[in-house]
Amino acid sequence: MVRSDAGTLDAAKLVSAAGDAGRLAAREAAQALYRSESRRIFATLVRLLGDFDLAEEALHDGFRAALEQWPAQGVPANPRAWLVSAGRFKAIDGIRRRARFEPWDDAADAVEASADPALAWDERDPDAEALEDDRLRLVFTCCHPALAPDAQAALTLREVCGLATEQIAAAFLVPAPTIAQRIVRAKNKIREARIPYQVPPVSELPERLDVVLRVVYLVFNEGYAASSGEALTRPDLSAEAIRLGRLLVELLPEPEAIGLLALMLLHESRRAARSSAAGEMVLLEAQDRTRWNPALIAEGSALVTRALSSRRFGPYTLQAAIAAVHAEAADAAATDWAQIAGLYDVLLRAEPSPVVALNRAVAIAMRDGPAAGLALIDALLARGELAAYHLAHAARADLCRRLGRAAEARASYERALALARQAPERQFLERRLAALPATGDAS
Repeated sequence: MVRSDAGTLDAAKLVSAAGDAGRLAAREAAQALYRSESRRIFATLVRLLGDFDLAEEALHDGFRAALEQWPAQGVPANPRAWLVSAGRFKAIDGIRRRARFEPWDDAADAVEASADPALAWDERDPDAEALEDDRLRLVFTCCHPALAPDAQAALTLREVCGLATEQIAAAFLVPAPTIAQRIVRAKNKIREARIPYQVPPVSELPERLDVVLRVVYLVFNEGYAASSGEALTRPDLSAEAIRLGRLLVELLPEPEAIGLLALMLLHESRRAARSSAAGEMVLLEAQDRTRWNPALIAEGSALVTRALSSRRFGPYTLQAAIAAVHAEAADAAATDWAQIAGLYDVLLRAEPSPVVALNRAVAIAMRDGPAAGLALIDALLARGELAAYHLAHAARADLCRRLGRAAEARASYERALALARQAPERQFLERRLAALPATGDAS
């Protein structure tokens, strides 16, 4: 009898444990979906609801419902479709409740019309896989010419990619409140001007492409080298940027769209070698090139050749050509720095920005020696354009270190460390600082 009671008790514990495990798995599934799919779900909700803020609220309502229901009911067969439907209908319910106290407006009419079951979103919706998918629609909406260029990029990074205001501010090298104001103004403009949520006609695509390419590249950069946080990279963002880049090339195979895709693929090919097993940052010169992805290098190099052959290429293609020169070198010593410096000369004429000038200075330092590069970096810093850019101070510190000017190197490393917000970069700078002589210059 005792054995029977014990067996019953053990069975009950097993059933309870299984239930707890199932609930935990459901919660983890919802959290994983939020990390990987939330912005895609948001884009679909914008299409269905016609309003950014309403879609954002619906997104969170949908995931809140998932956390409440999935542990008991299990994860649905198509969780993305479930989340879209849950968020959409919660938004409709909210509008109906508010309508009892507030005047009905055009936006509410549009959402109410979408409540027709015949228009419900489901897994068979062709937009889920079609070329003109919801995220691409959202990119072009955020990059509409009625919006200011700086607002276009900020809004896309916020709404399409879910970057925090502080991360966007770091990408633009401007204060976070400035970015927040741009985003609010852009949303208001879209609402007031009734900017359509659609990919523009082919005849309008070329004039709309430049800002879209800029935004896609900003997204990729945030994924390839995160502006802050514990991780060096955010693979989800760089993968999304590459996906959008492929869609753009298929939609409009212009040389610069091809060049941007090439640039992203060539950079992405080095991801595995950019950090150690412990998560420490590894500079290009020290990377294990056997860990570079040869398939991405081959695809990216072929795209560079294709873009260059058009003779209508621009800054992205030139940057991709530089990345291809790096990819062709068997090791760091074999890098053709003369060719890279020459390409930077052309790039600086095409896109005269302080960051391009900084990269050119580093290339010249590798070609002509650290003193030549240091003079160029000092001139850039003297103009004040890169005073708050940690990589400029880190580059100066490295050249001073190579010249044996330890005191100057220490000051520049300390300045870079004060500005850096990404943990692996900070750890790298701290290691470089610790390796410098305690006093005086290196002999």
